[in-house]
Formats: sequence, structure tokens, C-alpha cells
Amino acid sequence: MNYLLEALCRKLEGEIEVHKANVMVYQKNAAGIGEHPGVVEAIEFEVAKIAEAEDKLETIKHHFPN
Repeated sequence: MNYLLEALCRKLEGEIEVHKANVMVYQKNAAGIGEHPGVVEAIEFEVAKIAEAEDKLETIKHHFPN
């Protein structure tokens, strides 16, 4: 895989880990959201970001397999 695409994949994988960590914080300590009243909505946002990054990774792997 081209080094630019590899860099993008690593960036997306890092984003996934950040969003997963955020969900874990929300699960263990809802006060981690601070003034945010919608814990479920905050978790939904993080899950959507994970899905978006995973979709991008799949697209890269599908269209640029080498």
C-alpha cells in the first residue's frame, strides 16, 4: 500500500481508538461528559465516528488493496 494511504489508515485507526476510549469513559463515569446532559446521545456520537472511520478504512482496503 502506498505510504500516503498507509498513513491515512493509521490516522483512522487512531481516531477509532480515541472514540472507543471516550465511550469507555462515559460508561464508567457519566460525569466525564461534564455539563452535557445527554449521555446516550454522546455515546451515539462516538459510535457514529467509529463507524465513519471504519467505513473509510474498508473503502481504502476495497479500492486500493495493494
